[in-house]
Amino acid sequence: MTIHADLYLAHAVTRIEGPLVFVRRQVDAALNDAVEVIDRDGRARLGRVVALDEQFMTIEALESTTGLTLAGTRIRFAGEPITFALGPGILGRVFDGVGRVIDGGPPVAAETRSPIDGAVINPIRRAKPTDFIETGISAIDILDSLVRGQKLPIFSGGGLPHNRLAVDIALHARLRSQQEQPFAIVFAGIGVPYDQAETFRRTLEEGGALGHTALFLNLASDSSSQRLLTPRFALTAAEYLAYVEGRHVLVILTDLTNYCEALREVSASHGEIPSRKGYPGYMYSDLATLYERAGRIQGRPGSVTQIPILTMPADDISHPIPDLTGYITEGQIALDRNLDRAGLYPPISVLPSLSRLMKDGIGEGFTHADHPALANQLYAAYARTMSVRLLAGVVGAEGLTATDRLFLSFGQAFESRFVAQPDGARTLDESMAVGWELLRILPDNELTRLSDQQIRRYLHKGAS
Repeated sequence: MTIHADLYLAHAVTRIEGPLVFVRRQVDAALNDAVEVIDRDGRARLGRVVALDEQFMTIEALESTTGLTLAGTRIRFAGEPITFALGPGILGRVFDGVGRVIDGGPPVAAETRSPIDGAVINPIRRAKPTDFIETGISAIDILDSLVRGQKLPIFSGGGLPHNRLAVDIALHARLRSQQEQPFAIVFAGIGVPYDQAETFRRTLEEGGALGHTALFLNLASDSSSQRLLTPRFALTAAEYLAYVEGRHVLVILTDLTNYCEALREVSASHGEIPSRKGYPGYMYSDLATLYERAGRIQGRPGSVTQIPILTMPADDISHPIPDLTGYITEGQIALDRNLDRAGLYPPISVLPSLSRLMKDGIGEGFTHADHPALANQLYAAYARTMSVRLLAGVVGAEGLTATDRLFLSFGQAFESRFVAQPDGARTLDESMAVGWELLRILPDNELTRLSDQQIRRYLHKGAS
């Protein structure tokens, strides 16, 4: 961020309330312009202009305002919005929530500076998301496939292992087709405790993924104002890697609920009228400014794919955060508390999970010609299992038909051997092999989503 000496205010602060610094307007500044708030000891805090009129302006400090005084506080204006210095060296580096290097290494050698709010993408220039990203998670890869340029959130709950799942995806995500194209991860921890942040850093480093990852860590002890900027810094890095360096970038954001709580807190500090459950009425459009930065652009190399993770308060999928997220994104991966209590990992709930763009990234030329049929049959068989379980709860297992008992056996095996992955991450081929093996439990005449040729090839004796 470049600071201009001529845009400088001293003895202009009239009031300090929490993160907000109220200043007499004596320079020409614009909304969202970056500033430095400097105390009497010369320490500078990053901030931005969040409100202004003809006489006054309100500055939001992105760090603690402890120690600031009315007489001793000076303001320097950048004359531009907050920007992020970017260069090829950002991969393998660890940043804080506002893009400062915190791994002990030198600053990133900048080739360009980009506004963190990103550029508006002309909808006409958006290319259709396509092609498959392998995550190593069978329930996602087979049943709810992730497509390049998609935004596919994970809906979790308090205490569920969504952070572990986020790290596993970061460790094992890769492109299957066109593997000569470079792939990168941008991982952002938003409002996470210090021990969780260190777990993210250590696990990615030990797993060998940090070298192709840009890691952003915003701690729970950091200010709410910083929390609102963390995903924007992360997405700005992703756009640079995608559209300048030509990489296919997977962005993992955890936890967007912390972001929304910070949005509510900051909105209240600004005196804005609250809406549903106290969140600001513009939360939908604010979330859209993050989610809609995923995609592909015609004529530009690379792509940005998003996996935002959020915890649903009280496991309520109708809560404003998951509700609004569902309107903007293209499906969801839901985690199940009962599966987690049973000790199964990852506890993905198959039936309410959905990838609306899955059809554009699987099948012949992307994954495997028989992938769509396998996915449809596994989903249909598991849905039948859930119906049979309800019936068994009424009449008992002994009152079921022989076929229904086979579906109960299939459901148990499906959860413990396909959804759960006791041996760790799987390739797509390994996941498909497990799926075909489980379908052998069921009689051929119940496999209505498969062709006779597929049944003979994969389910009969001698199947590959």
